[in-house]
Amino acid sequence: MIKKVGIGLFLNLIIIQGVFAQDAQLKISLNAREIWVDSVYRMMTEKQRIGQLFIVSTYSNLNEKHYRQITSLIKDHGIGGLHFMNGGPGRQISLINRYQKEAKIPLWIGMGVKDDAMVRLDSIIQFPSPVTLGAIQDNELIYELGKELARQNRILGSHINFGSVLDIKSDPFSQLIGNNSFGESKYNVAVKASAYMDGIQHHGVLAVAKHFPGQGSAQRNTNYSLPIIDQPIDHIRNDELYPFRKLMDRGAKGIMVGHLQVPAYDSSVNIPASLSPLIVKNLLKNQLGFNGIIFSDALNEKSLTRYHEPGEVELLAFKAGNDVLVAPEDLSIAMNRISGAIENGEIDPAKLEHSVKKILREKYVLGLTNFKPLPKNYVLSRINDPVAHLLNRRLYREAITVVKNEDGIFPIENLELKTFASLNINTTGKDGFKKMLSKYAPFTHFELSSSQKEANENLLRRLIGYENVVVGIHVPDESQGDQFQPEQAFLEFLGQLQQQTKLIIVVFGPPQHLKHFQNFKNLICGYEDNQYTQEIAPQIIFGALGAKGKLPVSVTEGIDLNQGIMTKSLGRLRYSVPEDVGMNSEILKRVDIIAEEAIKDMATPGCQILVARDGAVVYEKAYGYHTYKKEKAVTTETVYDLASLTKVLATLQAVMFLEDHALIDINKKASHYLPELKGTNKEDLVIKDILTHQSGLRSFIPFWVNTLDENGLSPTFYNQASSNEFPVEVGTGIYGIHTLEDSLWNWTVHSELRKKKRVRDEYDYRYSDLSFYILHRLVEKLLNQPLEDFLSQNLYGSLGLNTLGFLPMKRLDPELIAPTEQDNYFRRDLVKGWVHDPGAAMHGGVAGHAGVFSHANDIAKILQMNLQDGHYGGINYLQSGTVERFARKQFKKNRRGLGWDKPNPEDEDNNPTSQHASSNTYGHTGFTGTAAWVDPEYNLIYVFLSNRIYPSATNTKLIKNNIRTKIQDIIYQSFLREERIEKD
Repeated sequence: MIKKVGIGLFLNLIIIQGVFAQDAQLKISLNAREIWVDSVYRMMTEKQRIGQLFIVSTYSNLNEKHYRQITSLIKDHGIGGLHFMNGGPGRQISLINRYQKEAKIPLWIGMGVKDDAMVRLDSIIQFPSPVTLGAIQDNELIYELGKELARQNRILGSHINFGSVLDIKSDPFSQLIGNNSFGESKYNVAVKASAYMDGIQHHGVLAVAKHFPGQGSAQRNTNYSLPIIDQPIDHIRNDELYPFRKLMDRGAKGIMVGHLQVPAYDSSVNIPASLSPLIVKNLLKNQLGFNGIIFSDALNEKSLTRYHEPGEVELLAFKAGNDVLVAPEDLSIAMNRISGAIENGEIDPAKLEHSVKKILREKYVLGLTNFKPLPKNYVLSRINDPVAHLLNRRLYREAITVVKNEDGIFPIENLELKTFASLNINTTGKDGFKKMLSKYAPFTHFELSSSQKEANENLLRRLIGYENVVVGIHVPDESQGDQFQPEQAFLEFLGQLQQQTKLIIVVFGPPQHLKHFQNFKNLICGYEDNQYTQEIAPQIIFGALGAKGKLPVSVTEGIDLNQGIMTKSLGRLRYSVPEDVGMNSEILKRVDIIAEEAIKDMATPGCQILVARDGAVVYEKAYGYHTYKKEKAVTTETVYDLASLTKVLATLQAVMFLEDHALIDINKKASHYLPELKGTNKEDLVIKDILTHQSGLRSFIPFWVNTLDENGLSPTFYNQASSNEFPVEVGTGIYGIHTLEDSLWNWTVHSELRKKKRVRDEYDYRYSDLSFYILHRLVEKLLNQPLEDFLSQNLYGSLGLNTLGFLPMKRLDPELIAPTEQDNYFRRDLVKGWVHDPGAAMHGGVAGHAGVFSHANDIAKILQMNLQDGHYGGINYLQSGTVERFARKQFKKNRRGLGWDKPNPEDEDNNPTSQHASSNTYGHTGFTGTAAWVDPEYNLIYVFLSNRIYPSATNTKLIKNNIRTKIQDIIYQSFLREERIEKD
């Protein structure tokens, strides 16, 4: 039985925008065009003229037999064009070149798709569906999408881009329209469609869009029946055709009439709209005044052909007023039927001439008078270039919608002392959501598959132990209609969870599925389930990005059209691609070469490299292995001993805090705060000089030697078992005496200063670990608590640093930690998870100069806070101006800032940074093979981590070959190259 639907379900309107806007068309010589059209038309036989009416469907993923059949249709029947369906880009280009060579009149090529012009070809980037685009408020992005699709179509030899952008989805569960609609607002659809069309038409390709005015509640068309409109055609009102009229005003040049059945005025017989003169001639031409090309919908659908003899459908379509006949079932029969109708007077020959000349005029405008073979080299890299990926990311970024925020949870601000868990439903191996969540806070992750009918009580008990639970609902691809239905038991489970936690639900699927979660307080619509949405949603949750999208459809009571809560950005690091911040991905690929060569040369077993600019991490990669045995690969989660980066990421952060709170005056002597320095050679050391390494302290003193005897570790200082007498853990199975730290401090206080040439001379700059022995002591006294506790409670925790901190063996999975060195001189063991520096180890792993471990991402967060003038995640950690003051060069003959290292461009051999780094750059390096730099002038962060001293600290290849700086050079070249070339 044929199901009836409401008024207006009669058109599949495909709007074709011209290659050039009206101004551009003025440049075309109308006389030259008409001369070409007339001359070609006169030379054609009637059969060739009829052939021009047809566009035949073809594929690039079939066999040679199919390709020969298409070649035959071109040579023997003179068809007007081809409609490429599934296949591959390279194969399609080869076939177009082959087919065009055989055509007497160049073919026009179209590509018909569901969501965008590329989706039917393998290996091609897929852009958001129309319903996702409907959520975007910045229509300039829709224009950019049209522009990009035009570019990709041109590369692939396509002149017509078939897209579904004019549907009005009045019912979110319409299966006829699916998600191929900008939404239910005719105004939003019209504006989006106009921007989309303009982007395509202004860049050399015909734009195609389907239109179902006001028919969102219809059922999906099948191959066996057609929905029926049960009201007369003359009930159609302007509102239903508003988007189409809007595009006509902007120069629409063609439409495609769909196959939905409509009643005739004078009978109860239903006829498909595409075959109805009442629709094609009376409505489109006479009432709407459309003078462009009219395309039929696909004429080989079973819903048509089962009711008609071969060739009859094509004849009816042409008689109804269509100019172009798409996808005939049997081309030869169809052409013969039309030829016979012309011969017997059933069709006026003028109708044929009128349609064929319209087709030829468009081909002239498209530049098809002289086809040139398409280039086949680097097709995929040209189509899937970084700019296309950036556009895709921007589109999804602007679309994702915060639908509900009743707990005021978005964005999550202070992370300190909060606990987080995620529950993912139907992930099917996708883990981008989990990974991105973990970049912002320490998450415990749980999963539940669709085969598990109920979430068990044990899972509930585990989840309610967390303050915040984020649930990712991954809607299966096959459930884009109303098939997706969560189990009632699962919804009840979520309800119980909401009562006892801060529950956030993210639906990675079309907005219609939000109805299942209407009773939950904190709800996000991700629209689709892919790499982009899974990475962007967590960034919105944690305030790295603000939410901007609005629902393009109504879903249910309480979830309405245009519902969307704008959320703010908290200044947390976001994650994107280099082009998003003005960097060049191709140039950055050279970093891979240097890193891989360093590993091959055994300068280090592996490394991590991170680059962030303008608040976005745009390059984060891991290379090599934990050791040269290549048993465990380095990942971005691998944790390294940071060595002297501890100075700036730990001790200096505390010093800046103290200075902010007027608890320390760096122009005073350290003995002012540490009375034990009075009466010693360190009584007059000024804190500012200590911070800049020009106080006269010796560079390094091997205090650990004092604790050895002829057999190794002295039992006076160490024991193999922990006890009250030996509580200081120095390494695996090594415990120091409880007075060990006091001994270290005593040796430091009474150590000699460097010699001066003259007594009155000031000390020059010489890097010293002892500076931070003193600063560590000073900081802990003024804070009145251990350094590691202060940092954890006041900085690291609230910043969301999952790994950065002291004593990683007590906090992290040991499998994450890369080994640092095979210690054959002090602990005589593999150093892994214990601080490498012997002096820091004797402090129990917590020292002012060494001891912090981390991966690159956490380092980037704390550096970003410093780069943002002490602000991050909605919290002011430092007063405005503090970081800049400490990072500033302090003395003429000393490159150092206060604690921070800086560039030294005057001495190329001793410059720790790239020559391209600005004078405002600050950062530090570490003995284990680490580096971290911030360049405020370019809003740039660079982090390099390695264990270059594995297995031995005698390996200095990383330093001799200047690996860290060479990589930094490439980073600057990726955005300074053109500028530098111009300066040169």
